[in-house]
Amino acid sequence: MPAREPQYGPEDGVELPIPEPPKPGERLTGDEPSAAARRSTDEPTAADTTDLRSPGAPESGTRSGFVALAGRPNVGKSTLVNAIVGRKVAIVSDKPQTTRRAIRGVCTGPDYQLVLVDLPGVQRPRDLLTERMQGRVETELRECDAALFVVNLEEGIGPGDRWIAEALRKANVPVIIVANKVDRLNKSKLITALNETNELGLDAEVFPISARYGDQVDALVDHVSALLPEGPFYFDTRDSSDQRLEVHLAELVREQVLRRTFQEVPHSVEVEVTDIERRDDELLIVSAAIWVETDSQQGILIGKGGDMVKRIGRAARKEIELEMDEHIHLDLTVRVRKNWRREDRLLDRLGIE
Repeated sequence: MPAREPQYGPEDGVELPIPEPPKPGERLTGDEPSAAARRSTDEPTAADTTDLRSPGAPESGTRSGFVALAGRPNVGKSTLVNAIVGRKVAIVSDKPQTTRRAIRGVCTGPDYQLVLVDLPGVQRPRDLLTERMQGRVETELRECDAALFVVNLEEGIGPGDRWIAEALRKANVPVIIVANKVDRLNKSKLITALNETNELGLDAEVFPISARYGDQVDALVDHVSALLPEGPFYFDTRDSSDQRLEVHLAELVREQVLRRTFQEVPHSVEVEVTDIERRDDELLIVSAAIWVETDSQQGILIGKGGDMVKRIGRAARKEIELEMDEHIHLDLTVRVRKNWRREDRLLDRLGIE
């Protein structure tokens, strides 16, 4: 496979294209359904997209398909998606439940296109939110063309890994076990950890990688692309994700919340972009609500004299400006909605299926 461009993130100051913002005078409001919310009607899952191939894609000699990334929380699935795509399409933090939606990133080569589905980390459902997240995992595993089973070599194989292995056996799809975080182990520990993957009982090749540093990522892409069915591409070759602008911006704000909060607060937070408006050719105004479940959580996120929400806003605005290459005014409000994780209608509106 020809060498791909080096992987960069927003911290490198590289312009990262995302869906087009509104033109002057246009507005996007929170009443518009997100990409995930529309998926059941006009964005079908992998099994239903046979007739949605990109009309401009090559007609023959190409392979394309949906590749699900499954694994326990914090094994590096989102980091791997970003490394393969070469863009930041999924937010990353060390908190469980960072990924709540099935994020799709697109990696296109000369004769292949991988549609990478970054799944929520497998965990025991505790409320409607986590029930929906785990339901999405099971659905995507059944409907994908291939699966990357990401395991954390540093932590070893656990019960969650065995649950995923069983789900993959039932799905009967080609599987590659991606043994991540090899950079954290010496040679002897690495060999021991790799041998532990035999406990999963899968007839699958094991790829040791470091998603963080990009080690062996190109080789992994070569291998998984060969497993995909022949056919034209699903997406335009310039696409890197199917996320709508307001969903992507909300996720960038939530990423900054996750990096600055602890204990129950990160799990109790969701962000909803309620309005996007261009005032002129040089300023985009983004309004977003940070939802929490209790008054005490609201107080923590606002901080003394508004210090915490200001720090979240500054960091999120910097990320957004780097990606969009324009000036942003970000207006954040922290709102209380008790038990929002158990509300069907709100989860539908937020696009969490």
